[in-house]
Parts: sequence; structure tokens; C-alpha cells
Amino acid sequence: MTFDRQAYFTRIGFDGVATPDLETLQRIHLLHISTIAFENLDVLLGRKINLGIDDIFNKLVVAGRGGYCFEQNGLLRAALEDIGFEVEDLGARVLMSLPPEMPSRTHRLLLVTINQQRFIADVGFGGKSLTAPVRLEADIAQTTPHGVYRLTLVENDYLLSIQHKDEWQPLYRFDLSFQYPSDHEAGNHYVSTWPASHFRHHLMLCLKNVDGTMLTQIDWQFNEGEPRIIEQADELYQLLMDKFGLRVDDKRHGFSREEFAAACRF
Repeated sequence: MTFDRQAYFTRIGFDGVATPDLETLQRIHLLHISTIAFENLDVLLGRKINLGIDDIFNKLVVAGRGGYCFEQNGLLRAALEDIGFEVEDLGARVLMSLPPEMPSRTHRLLLVTINQQRFIADVGFGGKSLTAPVRLEADIAQTTPHGVYRLTLVENDYLLSIQHKDEWQPLYRFDLSFQYPSDHEAGNHYVSTWPASHFRHHLMLCLKNVDGTMLTQIDWQFNEGEPRIIEQADELYQLLMDKFGLRVDDKRHGFSREEFAAACRF
């Protein structure tokens, strides 16, 4: 199945007329991230992450699953292009964990141009992901429904940071170089198969609500405003459906309680 605009709109709860303007981009960005959960379950289940738009659409829209940046922003790009937006893929180096050396580009984000003004759109960075596009403009604080962000120039790159109390926490660094599909394939393969990748050793889910609240699941800890520990794999399996809205019944993209329990090695 190729991209189906109406099916996507139904999935995220978008109604009305979609035109390639900032208001539409803002609405779709927020609805997408508040409906389609960030999750890395397929990596833990030992499944290959396929990045063709047919595969992404079937998993995230038809099968009711979530995904991570290569899938999430791949789906958003297909939707925006279908509406008529000018969209480009970018690749970023993740700095959130303060790595001792500059990492490779393992994050996918989007550059959207509207009337010659450029915006960064990103629905695939988990708990620190944007819930609104931000202008590609340095040294200004930009408020979104889930935090205040800032772009700064570092050498020839842009650095995206989020305000945390009185400090700015760096998230990722990127330039405007053209990204080929093979660039994303390489990054996707790296983060999903590299033995030391945190995606292979930790369960990570996030759903950001339109009211500014957020749900997260990191390994066995669930947070809906107050953290609590999930004791059993069965309880966590049910929580995936009840809280994060994941479907687990699809023939190809679903998974049983037994499969999930076997993957709970984090």
C-alpha cells in the first residue's frame, strides 16, 4: 500500500482542509506526535526496520504501531509532500548524552520551506521531540506545547537545545547537507543492530498529548506525571495498548504476550 492521505488523517485525527501553510504544518505536527507513539519495540523483538514508505505506512498507520525517527519522520515527510509542502531530509548527530567524541549522523529530521521561510520539523526524537515546527533561525527561544527550544550556530552546524530549568540542554547538531535514502538506511542499520546501541538494550516509548502532558516508558518505569515501576511483562504489555495506543493484533506488525515477554531483557 502506498501513502493514503485520508487514512493518515484518520489515524492522527486531522480534519478540515490541508494546505501547504504554517497552520496546517503546526496542526499535523502536533496531532502526529500525540497519536503515533515513539517506540523501539521492533528492535527489541529482533525485527528488521524497513524504511520504504509502503513499509512505514503499513506499520504506523494500517497496523496501528509506532516507531522511531527514521520511520516517524519518513511518514511525516510523505504526508507533507502529498499536501504540497517543500520538504527535505536532514541528518543529525545526537548529543543528548554528551558523547566524548562527535557521533555519526543517526537521527532523521525534516526541513520544511513555506514562502521562503524554513522550519525544522521532527516527530521522532522521543521525550525531547518537538511538538511544533521551529524556525530555522539562530539565537532565539521558540516556545512549543512541550518546551522551549533554541537553535545556535556551532561552526558550520546548527545545534538544537531544549531549555531545562535555567540551562540549555543540547539535543542534536546538524547541517543542511542533502541526505540520500542510503544515508538513512546506514543510520537505521547502525542504531538497530550495533551491539552497543541503546535501542537494543532499553525499551523506550513516548506519547506527547495535545494538552502539554506526556507519557513515557523507559524499561520498567512508566511516567504519567509521577513515575511508577511496572512489575510484570503482562502488565507492561497491556499498558502498551491502554496508555500508548499501540495495536498488537496485526498479522505482520503485531506481537503476542509471549513474544513481548521474551523481548523484555532490559
